Amino acid sequence: MVKTRRSKKSGLPPGTLVHIGEEKTDRVKITLIRYNEREVHEEEIEGLDHLEEPPPEGGESWVTWINLEGVHHPETIEKVGKYYGIHPLTLEDIVNTEQRPKIEEYDDYLFVVLKTFDSTEHPDEPIIDQISLVLKPNMVISFEERSDEICNIVKNRIRSGKGRVRKAGSDYLAYCLIDAVVDHYFNILEKLGEEIESLEEELIAKPDKMTLQRIHRMKRHMILFRRSVWPLREAVGSLLRGEFALTQKTTLVYLRDVYDHVIHVIDSIEIYREMLAGMIDIYLSSISNRMNEVMKVLTVIATIFMPLTFIAGLYGMNFKNMPELDWRWGYPAVLLLMATVVVYMLFYFRRKKWV
Repeated sequence: MVKTRRSKKSGLPPGTLVHIGEEKTDRVKITLIRYNEREVHEEEIEGLDHLEEPPPEGGESWVTWINLEGVHHPETIEKVGKYYGIHPLTLEDIVNTEQRPKIEEYDDYLFVVLKTFDSTEHPDEPIIDQISLVLKPNMVISFEERSDEICNIVKNRIRSGKGRVRKAGSDYLAYCLIDAVVDHYFNILEKLGEEIESLEEELIAKPDKMTLQRIHRMKRHMILFRRSVWPLREAVGSLLRGEFALTQKTTLVYLRDVYDHVIHVIDSIEIYREMLAGMIDIYLSSISNRMNEVMKVLTVIATIFMPLTFIAGLYGMNFKNMPELDWRWGYPAVLLLMATVVVYMLFYFRRKKWV
């Protein structure tokens, strides 16, 4: 996976569009969806000129959703920005996929940055994608780093007419996208929780070096996941406080629910981080206990052989005036003495609960 480094922007003036992220060569897919309570019109746009076409005529107001899959073509992003009066600094943040989740207010639109996290396909290197939203009156423009199931969920909801998405305005559509991202976090938490449970069982049964590597990998995942979620609390909180004119009061109730979910996700992340930190302590204690058991066995063996070595050394001095050397039963008697010493010492150690 080749990524453009942030240092490539060094020395360039503000507002210069330089894609920061995974380098791609495929074209940017643009989908235009216009809907109201009765109808839905959806089409894939080949040329950017179609973006200026007015919505279908009718008495009811239409909500327009323009979804771009791919932000690796700065020229395309710049043209879309000119069509809809998006500030160059916003466009610069869109093509820079290393942004933190945030929300910014401009004269006639809100800019929201979201992060998605997935470690299913690449356990060693999680995929962190960026979704940027530009909320305007009766319009939402979304910029995906790659095709994501999250936006497809909202598209299917619009097509089927489920819920109140087709009865509400563009701010509710933005809420649906934010809510879909947050709901995806719970799927990630479930997978991380299962892996942590597996780690706990392995840690208790028979930990090894691979166990420690898995713990460190999980800690790195939790740090990346926390970095993707933690700033979202502040962003959703500012929406919830009604600081922006584009969010209607009827949408604030749903934003409050998203805020609660974000808090729940953050609390779960902190719990998992503490569990992983505790696992490292348990691993080190387990290795230390195993080493202590080995040392205890070796110490018992060495202690048993100490009197045996003394007895063998005593009768190996070859002095002439040692009557036991000429005794017929001297050798069996010494062996019996050694065996008695061993049995006695084992009995003593067992009584002291040392073995």
